[in-house]
Amino acid sequence: MSLEEKLQHKYALSEKGAKDMVTAFVACTVGNLAQMLPVGVLVAFTTDLFNGRTPAERPLFYLGGILICLAVVFASQYYQYGATFYSTYIESGVRRRSLAEKLRRIPLSFFSKKDLADLTNTIMMDCAVIETASSHWLPELIGAMISTGVIVISLFFFDWRMAFAAVWVVPIAFFVVIYSRSMMHKLNRRGSKYRVACLDGIQEALETVRDLRAYNAQEEYMVGLKKKIKAVENHNIVSEYTNAAFVCSAQMMLKLGIGTVAVVGSGLLISGEINVITFFMYLLVVSRMYEPLQVSLQNLAALIATDTQCERMDEILSHPEQTGVEKLTNNGYDIEFKDVKFAYEDGEAVLNGVSFTAKQGEVTALIGPSGGGKTTVSRLAARFWDIDSGLVTVGGMDISKVDPETLLSMYSIVFQDVTLFNNTVMENIRIGKKDATDEEVIAAAKLARCDEFVDKLPEGYNTMIGENGSELSGGERQRISIARAFLKDAPIILMDEATASLDVDNESLIQEAISDLIKDKTVLVIAHRMRTVDGADKIVVLKDGVVAEQGAPSELHGVKGIYSHMINMQMETDSWKMA
Repeated sequence: MSLEEKLQHKYALSEKGAKDMVTAFVACTVGNLAQMLPVGVLVAFTTDLFNGRTPAERPLFYLGGILICLAVVFASQYYQYGATFYSTYIESGVRRRSLAEKLRRIPLSFFSKKDLADLTNTIMMDCAVIETASSHWLPELIGAMISTGVIVISLFFFDWRMAFAAVWVVPIAFFVVIYSRSMMHKLNRRGSKYRVACLDGIQEALETVRDLRAYNAQEEYMVGLKKKIKAVENHNIVSEYTNAAFVCSAQMMLKLGIGTVAVVGSGLLISGEINVITFFMYLLVVSRMYEPLQVSLQNLAALIATDTQCERMDEILSHPEQTGVEKLTNNGYDIEFKDVKFAYEDGEAVLNGVSFTAKQGEVTALIGPSGGGKTTVSRLAARFWDIDSGLVTVGGMDISKVDPETLLSMYSIVFQDVTLFNNTVMENIRIGKKDATDEEVIAAAKLARCDEFVDKLPEGYNTMIGENGSELSGGERQRISIARAFLKDAPIILMDEATASLDVDNESLIQEAISDLIKDKTVLVIAHRMRTVDGADKIVVLKDGVVAEQGAPSELHGVKGIYSHMINMQMETDSWKMA
């Protein structure tokens, strides 16, 4: 693996970003070496004074030397700024877009083990840390190490004893910081957990503030949240002190180098083995050489601390993607499950040999007790997850071989949990068909009875509805979701209790509209209320991850099984009255 490939993998860089990083190494090296030029002018000045020559005897040499030093330092610093900061900020934008694109392509099973705060922390905070590492810590560290290596080699050409006195502390100082790696990793992983827990607590408090106030639970909740915040604070203090203990010890070790140079140089000077100019030059060079190394020790410690962020980001970028062909080969739109088995990340089986067919032109209703696998079946039908074994086909086409986005072009989906965006009503509905005209959007909205509440909004269809539709009621949000399905008009429709949030009048009206939408289409409905499945052509009863019953409603009603029992229970519930 080349250096650029290693950098790409380690710091989530693009190919160009890795090349720019190598350029930044060179720029920092050049910048550090340029800082040594004034030392050469100062040594020449001191030599002249010891030889009885005044600077006035060759003013052009010193004036030219000063101007050259200024020009070279300015040029090197300008080059270094562009190679580190400017290129890093461009790469940071590329990295965030790459993460977003990757999250779009990986299976939804990945999100089942991640919460929103954790992913947000990775995309925002972890990206920011790596951005700082790419612009400040890593280039300066590598540049300091290379430039120091060049200077050390040069020092050995003049006098190996003085050179050894100057550099013996360097490997020891770096070893002290590297030795802290395992301890800092443990602290950083623990700190990451504390931060995610704190973010979760804050986010939960904002999302549930209405319920907390309703039950006078604010103070009790804040006690727990303060503990989470305090845990982050205490851990940061411990981490900082631990890091400082290693870094400061290493920096103190470096300072011993100046002392050993002075002691060894004094001995050699007294014995006549070196002259005053050589002794003075070594003192100057060493004091200048240690300055970037002092910063490098801090940068090395900071880079060690980024390992946790890099691992978290690599977990996303290296996660397997859902792939497949982009050409549909289905013959019709029948959905067939053949001996499908599936388990989530915890390993507990959710489906265990499920087999049934949802035919085109029919409504197939999935019913059964909670936890039976109804929602899982609908997700698998759209390849939100990949099955463990068995086969799921659409029109005879194995959906596991089809690109997820291509596959979903055949589906209109209305789930009970509606997701809306902080945009206008018009644009929220247009998600169903991105190139739809305003007239098409409004027509779909009217079918879903959205016009009843849209006409009352300040700006009609151009009214902003807030984050996740916070300005709308549950029923209004549901109707927007149904309008999307009308607008997309796909050949397969998946509905999870699509009218559950609606009042009886609107539910009846929208069900009439849905009956027009589903003609000649494959419809898979998840139902909890029995009246939802009155017009279904086929019932599939799921219990404990298996198909317990399936057939036409009239057939199952005569069997006196689970379906019949649920019908009877529903009737008893509908007749229940408060005493």
